[in-house]
Amino acid sequence: MAAAVLQRALEGMGRKDITVESAGTGAWDGAPVSEGSYLVSLEQGIDLSSHRARLITREQVEGAAVILTMSRTHLARVRELGGGGRAYLIGEYAGVSGSAAEVSDPYGGDLEDYRVALRNLLAMTPAVASRIAGRSAS
Repeated sequence: MAAAVLQRALEGMGRKDITVESAGTGAWDGAPVSEGSYLVSLEQGIDLSSHRARLITREQVEGAAVILTMSRTHLARVRELGGGGRAYLIGEYAGVSGSAAEVSDPYGGDLEDYRVALRNLLAMTPAVASRIAGRSAS
């Protein structure tokens, strides 16, 4: 959900030159999105039907300019893979501090858990997109 929301925001800013990729720290390669992610994303006009999961690799981390994670656990894993100063908690990158900077992973929860996660992502995304677009401007 996060990658699709961010890609849509960047494209809305006219930044089709910035690629957003998705990978998980516990993903099953090739798996479709969860039903909850699919359904709540559709409620926002985002079709995730073609999305397939990927487990994050050291090569992806090394090739990324910026890596954003939803939770501190995910952030720690990305940093173990060499993310260092290019890896951030999405909320902190958006200027949110404290526990509100984390987006709870809704996997396994009910639809309302997915809606809460998506609402949090939608709230953070404008600041994230602006920061990334500004960083990529040259």
